[in-house]
Amino acid sequence: MSTAQPRQVLSINSAKVSPITIEGRRIMTAIGKRSVSSVGQPARIEVGPLGLLCDEQADPTVHGGRSKAVYAYPHEHYAFWQTVRAQAGQQGWGDGLPHGMLGENLTLSGLLESDVYVGDVLQFADCTLAVSEPRQPCYKFAAIMGFPQAVKMMSQSGYCGFYLTVRNPGTIAAGESYEVIPGLREVSITELFKAKMRRG
Repeated sequence: MSTAQPRQVLSINSAKVSPITIEGRRIMTAIGKRSVSSVGQPARIEVGPLGLLCDEQADPTVHGGRSKAVYAYPHEHYAFWQTVRAQAGQQGWGDGLPHGMLGENLTLSGLLESDVYVGDVLQFADCTLAVSEPRQPCYKFAAIMGFPQAVKMMSQSGYCGFYLTVRNPGTIAAGESYEVIPGLREVSITELFKAKMRRG
């Protein structure tokens, strides 16, 4: 089902690699993204071939690189995660989760996983990105969300977001709109995510 929300960048988020403790182990990660460009403060953020120049990835075998340079997540799913975290006893962000909480670089409105296909192009004012594949949840996601069922919840809901390759480097600012230029439309992110979860 398509969403009626306008297609807009609500936030651009980044993080440096830093340690967190998961089940007694010290793990390096950059999953804890925070907004560096918001609708209220729309700084232009530079995007290079490997992603946001202000961002880092701890494990380039599963995140980053040219095929997973930028991670986008639909803002429409934030209410779901707010609810399930509250049910799991994880609260403390007042009215809602901060943008970047899902580990995404781009918090977008107007584009759900079922609406976007591998090979589709997202055209921004000064940057062009192409859809490559869905995100697969891992133990770091569960740790940052604060409850162990988070991976299962993402797998069951299909609220996975999607990775983007950089076709044309440039800059992006929160508040700007974007256009989706259809590719071959052979497989949607939702379909590919379900197939990967079945194989996993």
